[in-house]
Amino acid sequence: MWDQRFSGEEYAYGTEPNDFLREHFSALPKGRVLSLAEGEGRNAVFLAQQGYEVTAVDSSAVGLEKAQQLAKQQGVVIECIQADLATFDMGEACWDAIVSIYSPLGSQARKLMHQRVIKGLKKGGVFLTESYTPAQVHYGTGGGDDADTMQSKASLAAEFPQLEFIHLQEIEREVVEGIYHTGLASVVQAIAKK
Repeated sequence: MWDQRFSGEEYAYGTEPNDFLREHFSALPKGRVLSLAEGEGRNAVFLAQQGYEVTAVDSSAVGLEKAQQLAKQQGVVIECIQADLATFDMGEACWDAIVSIYSPLGSQARKLMHQRVIKGLKKGGVFLTESYTPAQVHYGTGGGDDADTMQSKASLAAEFPQLEFIHLQEIEREVVEGIYHTGLASVVQAIAKK
């Protein structure tokens, strides 16, 4: 499905970074950043432009190929890894930051992935995420119609008990990211430190 979505000439979610990431990237310690469900590279390329050493992970080879094209156009280098996030090994204490923008995993796979996020972060490392909340299924402006792939303040707090939340809020905001995320949306935003 993702290869098909990313196969067009246009970038499905645009080439600009996610707004929450753009506004809060300075909360990420300088160094190695892992970007999950990176798709066509917009967030990874932005972080590389800010001086981070970025590894982008996605299940779609087509998306990652476009991510490399975008990086080249912007004059930066990113590493891309094609992998299933449900099983991807993030290593142990090797990332200064991990970013997850709209990672569409079901709750069971997501909980396991979040355990690997905690393990993969260095001490003092930061996790930054923006996700749709379950209320988003009523908005029809992106994220599909499966509430199980969405997050809330409560689910994030429960899935990251070892991290200290610097920022955790649910809000309504205009999301304008390509043709698939456009319009008023219900999101949860979080920044947490190990």
